[in-house]
Amino acid sequence: MVNTEIPKNYTASPSSYGGTPHLTINHDATVDLDSSNAFEGPEKLLEVWFSASASSLPQASAPAGLKVVPAQTWKEMLDLVNCKVLSVVESESVDAYLLSESSMFVFPHKLILKTCGTTTLLCGLPRILEIAALVAGFPHTVADAMAGIGTAARPYRVFYSRKNFLFPDRQRGPHRSWRDEVKSLDRLFLGGSAYVIGKLNGEHWYLYLTEPNTILTPPSTPDRRETETKVLDLPTSRASLNSCIESCEDDDETLELLMTDLDPSNAQQFYLDYASAVAEGRFYDRAHEARVDARQATGKLGHLSNIANKVVTNGHLKTIDEVDVFSNTSSDPNDLICSDLEHESYPEELATEGHTLGTVVSETSGLADVYPTSKYPDARIDAYLFTPCGFSANGVIPTPNGKDATHYFTVHVTPEPNCSYASFETNVPSKQTGRETNDVIEQVVRIFKPGRFSVTFFEGNSSADDEVNHVSSGHHMARKDTRMDTISGYRRVDRIVHDFDGYDLVFKYFEKLDYGGGGLRIGEKDF
Repeated sequence: MVNTEIPKNYTASPSSYGGTPHLTINHDATVDLDSSNAFEGPEKLLEVWFSASASSLPQASAPAGLKVVPAQTWKEMLDLVNCKVLSVVESESVDAYLLSESSMFVFPHKLILKTCGTTTLLCGLPRILEIAALVAGFPHTVADAMAGIGTAARPYRVFYSRKNFLFPDRQRGPHRSWRDEVKSLDRLFLGGSAYVIGKLNGEHWYLYLTEPNTILTPPSTPDRRETETKVLDLPTSRASLNSCIESCEDDDETLELLMTDLDPSNAQQFYLDYASAVAEGRFYDRAHEARVDARQATGKLGHLSNIANKVVTNGHLKTIDEVDVFSNTSSDPNDLICSDLEHESYPEELATEGHTLGTVVSETSGLADVYPTSKYPDARIDAYLFTPCGFSANGVIPTPNGKDATHYFTVHVTPEPNCSYASFETNVPSKQTGRETNDVIEQVVRIFKPGRFSVTFFEGNSSADDEVNHVSSGHHMARKDTRMDTISGYRRVDRIVHDFDGYDLVFKYFEKLDYGGGGLRIGEKDF
């Protein structure tokens, strides 16, 4: 059933509902949005951690960490990135921002920013460091004036990653090449490491990361040495990156699926015209069901009209056959229908882009079933369908027992056949879902049926100092890695597993069994 109203617990201001995420919609930003130029689906993904966990914030910082930062401040930062906030789902543990180009998640101790198209994500990074220092109170230092800021918080660590672009020649600012992106990051951080994972002449993935307790690049550092990008192409063995990375949170894991060449019949559900037709059908199905219920009700009432009505008068039963309960209606019970519903006008929200059709698509496509409300009753999905096509959704997933941290998932779809792409990312721990990671991958892949896709999976392991636990963790990852090799209808083409000192990374690339392929795309031709 389609409900075109915003739920009562969704408000335009902070909610008093404890533990329940709530939604704020920026109606101004949704005016005249058009996704027809959002051709570059693969996103740039930035994670900036200012402490190892939400429970270990520095004493000097605000008790709520980054969550103390007003939404308006984040919106102004996003102007530097060239994207707008569409809506916000707020919860105790995380605020999820749905953007005109992808998503942002603000936790007390870290920020995740993911943007697609020709956005200039790294242009917002200096401002993020400044906000963390001046507004959230994280320990800070004098920054490089070249970056346009005077103060910058010292991050615990930084991750930046992306898939190879489909149209790299159309990118702007520091994103015109991976080398330019690395230079931009080196300008801010000392000791960063850069990697490319996968085949340079095929699907590959770039990663830049810093060590724990990241050191900011001192102002006016002369002759900075450019960080060399290391090519990691070890398909059947583990490789140590020799990075001293600590496991930051219990059950810390992130799964990302990057899918291209979507099946056209599956991609069409992310077009506005198609989704509107589906919504219209569901709307009139609801009306039809109401009519049927009304007919059944009138049939029962008509049966009662054939029974002689008896009332008590002065203590005696009196038959009143002359009373006609249908005297003011048609003699045909089928005409007694809820006229208000029969003449209900078709809601405009079901024919135009926005959150209402976004909700319809998340339900009909099956995305809402990845983490169903039957198991996660407090979960909230904030979805948006664009004109003429394109889809974005953020999911905020509190743990069922309400005792652990809130997690997220995010989905973004560019369905045009010449550049079709979809991404799915989540940090909901498999231990919490009771499902294998492979099951989640299978479910998402069935929704989109891509011709090819890559999987990146980060999972925290025990400290290297704990030899027994470290070996146990390695065996656990090896078993999980093996199970992730088999996806129904696909063959694994590439497999790379890396053992960090504190984290394990799995990268895999799959192609459909009947995938016809095609020529190399621009983003796969050179490094």
